[in-house]
Amino acid sequence: MSMRFTAKARRGMVALAVVTGLAVGSTACGGGGDEGKKPQSSSSASQTGGSQPNPQEGESADPIAELKGPSGLLLQITSAVRDSGGFVTVSAALKNDSGTLVTIPSALSGNETEIINNGRSLGGATLVDSKSKKRYYVLRDTEGRPLTTTGFSTLKAGESIDVFLQFPAPPTSSTDVSFQLPLFPSGVIKISG
Repeated sequence: MSMRFTAKARRGMVALAVVTGLAVGSTACGGGGDEGKKPQSSSSASQTGGSQPNPQEGESADPIAELKGPSGLLLQITSAVRDSGGFVTVSAALKNDSGTLVTIPSALSGNETEIINNGRSLGGATLVDSKSKKRYYVLRDTEGRPLTTTGFSTLKAGESIDVFLQFPAPPTSSTDVSFQLPLFPSGVIKISG
């Protein structure tokens, strides 16, 4: 089982590297004009560690689900895309909707020692496929790090960060799954691709 999981994780990382490479290449080959460019805040770049996949063209900016968590936290899921590598990438924005600084609860990382040892993350998230009666946990790399946005601990009032999570893909016949994150209510999302 661990060998199969490791092979799937490696395929997922290779696919992520290819997508990132294509995104960087297409950005570098873009026109010389400044239209359509938005400066990325340095806090956002450092929080994701550069491992966040770039949104693909055609992805909707409108949320497919909104989940309200503790202390004014709001998770707006914008896409859940099935990739050919056998995984699903969920993209979202985590926003502080309160008027004060919010410390991100450590419970969002889950309770697995291996994930907790890698710092704050969204490693406690799961996808539940009620059709096939299976629960899918956030993937990990060969070092045990969760394949999700990591390294954030607080959000200022009104601040929002883009986040991603990668899961093993449910069967292609399953398109509607329940997204669960500790301290947040569950939400049904549709997998595309």
